[in-house]
Amino acid sequence: MGTRLGQLVERLGGQLMGDANLEVDGIAPLADASASHISFLSNSKLRAQALQSQAAALIVSAADQAFISAGFSGALIVTNNPYVYFARAAQYFESLTALVPQPGVHASAVVADDAQVAASAHIGARVVIESGAVIGENAVIDAGCYIGREAVIGAETHLFANVTFHAQCVIGQRGIIHSGAVIGTDGFGFANEGGVYIKIPQTGRVVIGDDVDIGANTTIDRGALADTIIEDGVKLDNQIQIGHNCHIGAHTAMAGCVGVAGSAKIGKYCTFGGAAMVLGHLTIVDKVHVGSGSMVSRSILEPGQYTGFYPLAKNSEWEKSAVIVRNLSTMRDKIRALEKTIKTLTNQDEKTL
Repeated sequence: MGTRLGQLVERLGGQLMGDANLEVDGIAPLADASASHISFLSNSKLRAQALQSQAAALIVSAADQAFISAGFSGALIVTNNPYVYFARAAQYFESLTALVPQPGVHASAVVADDAQVAASAHIGARVVIESGAVIGENAVIDAGCYIGREAVIGAETHLFANVTFHAQCVIGQRGIIHSGAVIGTDGFGFANEGGVYIKIPQTGRVVIGDDVDIGANTTIDRGALADTIIEDGVKLDNQIQIGHNCHIGAHTAMAGCVGVAGSAKIGKYCTFGGAAMVLGHLTIVDKVHVGSGSMVSRSILEPGQYTGFYPLAKNSEWEKSAVIVRNLSTMRDKIRALEKTIKTLTNQDEKTL
């Protein structure tokens, strides 16, 4: 199912330069787009590739518009942020063909008598909903999900197949939790008595705000006493671990395999590259950006870009560097001794003069 460019611009905004009646049926990358697609240019380094694109129309910034219009024969949609426009256009095209789950409870689902399930919600095959749970309007709970007692799933939130959402945990509206994610597992809490670990009951919840995306096989531990908090708009990629009593600020995004140890407090609008690690009980302020593979071992109290990993090198070069690093303390002692000797000799020369 296609749409006219004029209709798309009426819906999403932007300035159209070209035929408003031109019909397109999807969005595609510059190199793959055909005459039935629109594409986008969000990186000026790809201008040459954009000029060679076969797309019917390109989404471009005002800065790129003059250059592209001189050599591109198709239509242009000029906007402040082509990448965001691409995202909204992709959502629109997806909505044209999306299959909307039908309201109702599958015959094989097991729903407690006192659970509250909105009539507009979709409950898939083999779903289990425990006592006191609440499922909001237009929520979608796909096959094999488990919803614990007194858990709350907000309106229009979608749990994909085989999500586990434990007792008393809460997620707000328009959330997305992908398959295999586990929300509300016990936090890693133990007291050590003579080498024997004594389990500390984890009685807090996981409380998740609105518009939160949680990737496949991500786990979020429930709090030990207080709650683990995930604020509005947070985006978590696949295979992320969030420890107990963590607090993740609004609109923070984490790429795959990030690990956050218990009781860490992370601010709003932060980003974490893949496999970054955050030690427990640290504080990270708003608008901190941590590079991939970095280890955060101390609190970060000033916004900015932070990177903490050793660059890749040939093994022989790495071994040489490792030897130097191991000997740094010895080298420091030698330098201090030399500085002391130089200072003594300098003082003697001054006295002689």
